[in-house]
Amino acid sequence: MIELSPIQTKFILHWGEMGTRWGINRTVAQIHALLYLSEEPLNAEQIAETLTVARSNVSNSLKELQGWGLIKNVHRLGDRRDHFESKKDMWEMARLITAERKRREFDPTVVVLRECIDEIDSTGGGSEYTRERVAATLKFIESATDVYEQLQSLPVETIMKVATTKKRLKSLIKSLTG
Repeated sequence: MIELSPIQTKFILHWGEMGTRWGINRTVAQIHALLYLSEEPLNAEQIAETLTVARSNVSNSLKELQGWGLIKNVHRLGDRRDHFESKKDMWEMARLITAERKRREFDPTVVVLRECIDEIDSTGGGSEYTRERVAATLKFIESATDVYEQLQSLPVETIMKVATTKKRLKSLIKSLTG
């Protein structure tokens, strides 16, 4: 079992709590936090013992984290067990999470909203007010998707420069709007 420091424990517990608020299983988030903090890749048994969770829960959680692209399988000479490590770059993780959430949440919503508008237009079913509300929602999601795609195409260094120049950006926005 890996001995966690009080700071590591605090981080892992909080990451698990935040995961539940983001719609992620607590154990999945805690495993991700443990791997993120770990200097060495860990195997499933080490993870299960350290977090005191069932081995089957660890296996399922690892598959989910691999599906998100947040962790990868690492092989070690002389050890047949799979070991896992997390991506360490927070910007890369944020991009992966955002891309996956867009794929799972926004993309299907755009399809349904377009279907709703098409049905209203072709059958005359639904009120004009309903059509306006659905169209406004679609426009918002498509606009948010456009912003997302523009940000995704920028190098991380550029995004970091924009993030660190927020004071100048606030001043610019104030001058444009005030």
